[in-house]
Amino acid sequence: MKLTSCLERALGDVFLLIGKECPFLLRDLLASEELAQVFGQSVMNVLKVFVGSPCGLNLRNVLWHGFASPEEVPPKYCSMMMLLTAGLGQLLKSYLQKTKLTLAHRSFITPTNLEDLIVFPDVTYEVLSVLEEAMTKSAFILKIMLPYWEVALVKFKSHRFADCAILLLTQLETGLRNVFATLNRCPQRLLTAESTALYTTFDEILAKHLNDGKINQLPLFLGEPAMEFLWDFLNHQEGPRIRDHLSHGEINLHEFSKETTNQLLAFSVVLLLRFVDEGLLSVFKEKASVELLISLAEGYSSRCHPVFQLKKQVLSCEESIRVWALLPFPKELTWEAVRLEDNSETNACHSLITKMTDELYHHMPEDHCVLKDLDHLPTETWPQLLRELCSTPVRTLFCPRIVLEVLVVLRSIGKQCHRVSGQVTIASELRHRQWVERTLRSRQRQNYLRMWISDYCPLCSALSCSSLRWSWSTFMLFVGRMRMSISST
Repeated sequence: MKLTSCLERALGDVFLLIGKECPFLLRDLLASEELAQVFGQSVMNVLKVFVGSPCGLNLRNVLWHGFASPEEVPPKYCSMMMLLTAGLGQLLKSYLQKTKLTLAHRSFITPTNLEDLIVFPDVTYEVLSVLEEAMTKSAFILKIMLPYWEVALVKFKSHRFADCAILLLTQLETGLRNVFATLNRCPQRLLTAESTALYTTFDEILAKHLNDGKINQLPLFLGEPAMEFLWDFLNHQEGPRIRDHLSHGEINLHEFSKETTNQLLAFSVVLLLRFVDEGLLSVFKEKASVELLISLAEGYSSRCHPVFQLKKQVLSCEESIRVWALLPFPKELTWEAVRLEDNSETNACHSLITKMTDELYHHMPEDHCVLKDLDHLPTETWPQLLRELCSTPVRTLFCPRIVLEVLVVLRSIGKQCHRVSGQVTIASELRHRQWVERTLRSRQRQNYLRMWISDYCPLCSALSCSSLRWSWSTFMLFVGRMRMSISST
């Protein structure tokens, strides 16, 4: 498995010696004229037989999608692939000497948002012992696949975290495919990669609907927390998409993080325990570490969905605006002097915020009282208000398209707000330095003074900036509409 993924990555680097954009699919890469020009068509045909098509052995896909048991992979296949890879290196060396070209390897990909996905604690020896016992008694694991699980644990204990993750991912797909076929009463979907039929992968297993339009029963069985975890690690565009990147050779295996493997291993423990008998499950639950894992898994919510990313963006923007209260203030002025200036615009902003949040209140859950009594709420507590607002649970699994479109707009607005906030911070520091150096013109002094008319409220100060005021108003309006969209679906 590691050889096929690294080989695909290397072949892509060779393709870029001649071509401009490397094909995404391995079969398209192997069929390219560019690689045939470097290695020869006959060599590429041999590669197609071994790794490139359902009409051949299709080793890469059969292995990476967890179809083949250890006994179904003869050693001669691996030997052939090793020798073939070495031969490719010799052919490439001759080609580079003849053409005077230099092969440049692309940089590895760093998976994104991994820090948000660290929800389970480090796997302890107690948890590993539970996993070792559960592996032999959980109906989730096919007996012919048990050796893969055993090797995965050996690799984890040996600190070979990428190897462990690779084996876990393929076996999670194997087990879930079996559950998928059972729940949806389609045993034929357990077939391996046939040249005449598509085979079942994570894309179908985790989808809302089957190919015939019927509801997929697997999400209903697993529950939203488990589905959200799988979507975060495997599917979301802003998630790490661990399996895709590993299978295409895009991740440096030597730098694969222990924390990532920890999360996959902990989730696997919880998943396996769902398929043991009640008596054994009760025994396992008596262990505090296992009870904690189950509790965390049951409370999991998406960390890579656009809704979560929007919440992060909003809170980050609020933190940026809050810094304004810490900006230097001209020593020769007093707050009393500043307050004498006309602050009607600030008052209008305060009224605008109250009006918007009052409108938003009607779209909040009935048991959520965070937006009540805004007229008597001290502005110093508004940051806490925003954090509570962002903590409001929002269902994200299989979000309707209209909600995703609204989220794109919201995140664009949030990005603009953050940019303006940063510009205001830089401008304020510059104006303060110019004030101290007495290089400001009269109008510049007046504009600088107006920046401080905020009654100690960074958010009101932010809204005195016309760009932020428009962005924030639009933002709040769309938040309300998003709540209505989600409620209606």
